Amino acid sequence: MQKLAPLFILFAAILWGTTGTVQALAPDSAQPVAIGAVRLFIGGGFLLILVLLTKGLRFREIPFRPVLIAAICMALFQPFFFNAVDITGVAIGTVVSIGSAPVLSGLIEFIFLKKKISKTWLISTVFSLIGVSLLFTSQGSVQVEPIGILLALCAGLSFACYTISNKYVVEKLPALTAVAVVFTLSGLMLSPLLLIFDISWVFTTDGLIVGLYMGIIATGLSYFMFAKGLAKVDSSTAVTLSLAEPLTATMLGVFLLGETMSFLSWTGLILLLLGIGVLIFSSAQRSKLKKLPQ
Repeated sequence: MQKLAPLFILFAAILWGTTGTVQALAPDSAQPVAIGAVRLFIGGGFLLILVLLTKGLRFREIPFRPVLIAAICMALFQPFFFNAVDITGVAIGTVVSIGSAPVLSGLIEFIFLKKKISKTWLISTVFSLIGVSLLFTSQGSVQVEPIGILLALCAGLSFACYTISNKYVVEKLPALTAVAVVFTLSGLMLSPLLLIFDISWVFTTDGLIVGLYMGIIATGLSYFMFAKGLAKVDSSTAVTLSLAEPLTATMLGVFLLGETMSFLSWTGLILLLLGIGVLIFSSAQRSKLKKLPQ
């Protein structure tokens, strides 16, 4: 399980990376913030049904404080991220939101949780962040809006805090139960948005397909895999591995949508792969050492 943990997180990030392509298939009336609310509502509900059917929910075992913090952070991430992207553009919004999360996660663990920053994580994160930055150098027009940057940083902080809080949740609950409880609460917190925004698009054929994929696959399944991996790796490592999300989104754009990449973007892709590879290799080596007789 220790060896597979980074791969679970990597698989989750790959699924997250498909959301941009799938979102393009949604009806024109589907607003990004509404899609974020719908995916949490469907994903959380689907997982909760699975947990109830398997009788895996015991209220006495739920660590309510970290569950509540994780749910609030995930609920906040949706409007922060989608508004940041809307204000400052996809490239800058994505780079600042997702790119800031590993740094903020590492700083939170170092300052508040008194965890040492490992050289492996530092090297991997530097390679990955440079890679993500280069990956988006030639994609679209750059709009550096201060409010958009601030919202993107808030999104990165929300995801970092979600990961750290969820680390405590998965130590107390099975991965499926942990994700079901957190995302059900997050979905309920964002449910008022479903009354504010037009969600009639969900009841069209394309809208239903997008909603089910976003909720069940890109949210339910992906965060279940993320939680399984998070139980065996540090929060900061998990957040760095999640940088595979923009990598996947870029590759889908190139191979499915016919987008082109500059030399700098390809260089960034290689650096990002190198950074992720360092973490996976390091985790595998630690797993081998633990199996050796002492």
